[in-house]
Amino acid sequence: MENTTKNTTKPVILGIFGSIILAVVKFLTGFFGHSYALIADAIESTTDIFASILVLFGIKYAAKPADENHPYGHGRAEALITFVVVAFLITAAVTISWQALENIQTPHPLPKKYTLIVLFAIILIKEVLFRYTIKKSQETESTALKAEAWHHRSDAITSAFAAVGISIALIFGEGFEIADDIAALASSSLIVFNAYKIFRPALGEIMDEHTYHDFEKKIRESSNEVKGVVDTEKCFIRKIGMKYIIDLHVIVKRDIPVHEGHTISHNLKDHLIREFPQIYNVLIHIEPTRK
Repeated sequence: MENTTKNTTKPVILGIFGSIILAVVKFLTGFFGHSYALIADAIESTTDIFASILVLFGIKYAAKPADENHPYGHGRAEALITFVVVAFLITAAVTISWQALENIQTPHPLPKKYTLIVLFAIILIKEVLFRYTIKKSQETESTALKAEAWHHRSDAITSAFAAVGISIALIFGEGFEIADDIAALASSSLIVFNAYKIFRPALGEIMDEHTYHDFEKKIRESSNEVKGVVDTEKCFIRKIGMKYIIDLHVIVKRDIPVHEGHTISHNLKDHLIREFPQIYNVLIHIEPTRK
């Protein structure tokens, strides 16, 4: 569990330092380069910093072992933190949209050409951070880390839209200054879309939604390998943080002694946890064969 926590916190810490540097670069470049899309991008990066700090806290808290008051551990904190990250994304989108609408109504000079160079560098950095973080989220099955990854992707998207807006303004010249602001508006809608993409799985986790059909198939196949198991019946899977809890009904021969059924249950539990390290616990119910 310690290695898993390290694998999830490392990308977040890297993301925090990256967002701090990029937010400063974006704001200064946008301010002196007359790009409101870049300033909007800086606002989005600033929310990334606070959201990443929350993700870091959530991952560390979720990794705490089970105790008397939390027999299933603290993994739900991950999904709850994801909801807060979504709130930050929505707030950033609304702020960017509001500022862009204000700027459209206010005359302002064309952006400077060098803002494009800065934007292309930012897009590249953020895309690298996204790919690194999403890979780690898949390895650890961390909902919060997935949210963190999409934060980087949304940042890259806002920067890409800003680059398009600035390019249009520079190519067509005077009268097209608002292309920069329209780009900021378009990026805010994509931020909302990305927010939904990370909100939906976290909601499913909180609601114990059963979406792990491939994993269920593997559990059933592996269970049938254990001596004494005739077949499996019900199999419910719930995800808590980066771990899974399994409720499994197992069919055994009806004429075996109680102690033998008990032994089969323990052997099966040990087997599944050994085969699938992501399983935190298995609750097994023994069912007799009909004949």
